[in-house]
Amino acid sequence: MHDSENQASSYGANNGTSVHFELTPLDNKRLINLCGPANQNLTQIENFYHVKINSRSHQFEISGEGRRLKAVKSAILTLYNVAGHETLSPATVRLYLNDNIENELLISNSVVLDGIDFKKSRGSKIRGRGKSQQQYLGQIQANDLTIGVGPAGTGKTYLAVASAVDALENDLVDRILLVRPAVEAGERLGFLPGDLAQKIDPYLRPMYDALFEMMGQQKVAKCIERNIIEIAPLAYMRGRTLSDAFIILDEAQNTTIDQMKMFLTRIGFGSKAVITGDITQVDLPRDKTSGLRHALKILSAIEGVGVTRFEKDDIVRHPLVKKIVTAYEDDESK
Repeated sequence: MHDSENQASSYGANNGTSVHFELTPLDNKRLINLCGPANQNLTQIENFYHVKINSRSHQFEISGEGRRLKAVKSAILTLYNVAGHETLSPATVRLYLNDNIENELLISNSVVLDGIDFKKSRGSKIRGRGKSQQQYLGQIQANDLTIGVGPAGTGKTYLAVASAVDALENDLVDRILLVRPAVEAGERLGFLPGDLAQKIDPYLRPMYDALFEMMGQQKVAKCIERNIIEIAPLAYMRGRTLSDAFIILDEAQNTTIDQMKMFLTRIGFGSKAVITGDITQVDLPRDKTSGLRHALKILSAIEGVGVTRFEKDDIVRHPLVKKIVTAYEDDESK
């Protein structure tokens, strides 16, 4: 399926080091999914590890530097297992490769954590991809407060909303609250037309989109009408105590220390809170310390608080996004 004789490569495979193995169980659909259109998934693995992969049906040969071969074989076996229940995309393959090279992952038949498996409104399922997303979902289930911090495109908000919908539909909570410091200086809301909901809607659109995908637009509208789903700017949380609720604070890097403390002290009995943000994109005035940065410093060691730190390798958007994040990191480090 992936004959190296027909493809030029800069990776020399003539060093005499190679490994042979067969993919089982024999499954042509799974094999096609693993290889990808025009073998692009195998090419991605080659480029990632700097090896050469030859395959004839389910028979595989990997050639290259000896210390890489075990990791490459492990990655292919893992992806073959995943291909049995998930359509592999370049982004998915990249996430599994990152996990494999960091931890020498040996996943048997599934990459889904027990109990972490959400259905979209259209019937397809949502699963955590890669080590960080799985850790994040596991911490949300296990802790009353979870902080997910990292660059854009790592799934922080999307998976938080998925967890909230799952908790609501399984009667673990009575309602969902989506909270965001809609604008850094509250007076800006006055320049937008409409009532409060219309003013803050543009800032909460990412959470709306995730809700629509999980539940469907009509069901979301009914839940908002019945106050089962509430969307509010952070300033309107003061003085409230929220029990039996799933609360998501998004874009938390734009909270002040006082605002973060206020939000955290709203959590009541039976509630679960998730805080998401990217501390590299703080829009506060320079003399203000980010409440998210401060919370990470003082809360990480508290029992019942889970922290997941996403890295640029966890980005699941267009590959260019990762390169952009890296470029900014390199510029800031100079």
